[in-house]
Amino acid sequence: MTANVSVATSPTAFDLSVETLIIGAGACGLIAALSAHEAGQNALVIEADAMPSGSTALSAGLIPAAESKTQNAAGIHDSPEQFARDIQAKAHGENDQALVDLLVDGSAEVIDWLSETHGLPFSVVNDFDYPGHSSRRMHGLPTRSGAELIDALRNACEAQGIDIICERRASVLFYDGKHITGVSATRPDGGVETIGCERLILACNGFGGNRALVSQYMPDIKNGVWFGHDGNRGEAVLWADDIGAQTKHLGAYQGHGNVAHPHGILITWAVITEGGFQVNNLGQRFWNEAQGYSEAARSVLSQPNGEAFAIFDERIADIARQFEDFKQAESVGAIYQSDTLMELASMLGLPADQLMATVADIPLGWTDIFGRKFGKIGLTAPFYGVRVTGALFHTQGGLLVNDQAQVLRTNGTAFDNLYAGGGAACGVSGQGDSGYLSGNGLLSAFVLGRRAGQAQIGPVALKC
Repeated sequence: MTANVSVATSPTAFDLSVETLIIGAGACGLIAALSAHEAGQNALVIEADAMPSGSTALSAGLIPAAESKTQNAAGIHDSPEQFARDIQAKAHGENDQALVDLLVDGSAEVIDWLSETHGLPFSVVNDFDYPGHSSRRMHGLPTRSGAELIDALRNACEAQGIDIICERRASVLFYDGKHITGVSATRPDGGVETIGCERLILACNGFGGNRALVSQYMPDIKNGVWFGHDGNRGEAVLWADDIGAQTKHLGAYQGHGNVAHPHGILITWAVITEGGFQVNNLGQRFWNEAQGYSEAARSVLSQPNGEAFAIFDERIADIARQFEDFKQAESVGAIYQSDTLMELASMLGLPADQLMATVADIPLGWTDIFGRKFGKIGLTAPFYGVRVTGALFHTQGGLLVNDQAQVLRTNGTAFDNLYAGGGAACGVSGQGDSGYLSGNGLLSAFVLGRRAGQAQIGPVALKC
């Protein structure tokens, strides 16, 4: 899928005009709309799909935040400074520090605001640790699903009377050489509507659904399963070239190496962090799974047939069942269970002797030859296994923004009425896949969406 977009001069008149126009009804766009409405602006959201969903609905709906009221109430000690260090450590120091600080400093505020003002019942995942996070700071709604999150944000917008018009894909950006003046949007019947605006917020996500751009900027994952939203066609990146906007880290992405295959259902990485591991179709482990699930995509795809098998047990499965995706995978038969490793190996088509040897060789309490340190609790019957593959979930590079989420030109100055957030903006995952820290995508969506919505047209702010 490609994006058919262009930039044009303004029409003599628009079909309709608004103060703040937002492209995209994912988490970033809806939070921007709520924030703009709160600031007294007339906001309109246009969405290409029939219903708001986007990448948010496909995610686990978890947002990392440091020192939120929810985290404090749970007795978890954390700080924005430590959160920032965790992000930079995972990204090998490749991020702009100012952007990292902006996101971590704004994380608790947006969670508290959504909880207290709009009634979203966030709680902290407190029964396992996400790789790279030194504190338990992942906030989610009760079902731990992105679908619940997007529904809650949509309901909040509807309660405020914010207009969301679906089945309108923005195709032409109107630009007078200095200001963005509006867009044209295409309807399902092929008709076009022009919408003028005083300011535009790009919340139209990344470009993972544009195979040409993926092949160009991240060729090592071009053969991975596309597990993101097909609407992510890269409009923001394509427009950037035509209007002289800066982009950065277009090779950065979130992969995932634990997607049930061929079912296409995400298997939470908790099955690995709590003591499980991955083997190839020879029944052998092949890498340090503690590095993270994003790096796992390339590692899994490099194995025979581009597949692997996640092996864990009942104790770990009980933890994973708090996630709707895992329960769905069980209900459709993607996850196999047996009282013996020999029978499990037969179910999965693995050599039983090698799988049993692999389990026996796990160095409990010690570091293995791949550099992973295991806990002291080994796997016990009943045993579980699931065939998985590697997938591309989300691109992490995009438009450079300043501390008000204004898009920056190639000369370093800011467009005074163009903003970006979420997948349309450059995130904090470094240059490739190994820099992705769990929750980075929604962190950018929440905080930059909040900043963009709150911002007023005025003097150019300082660059991040």
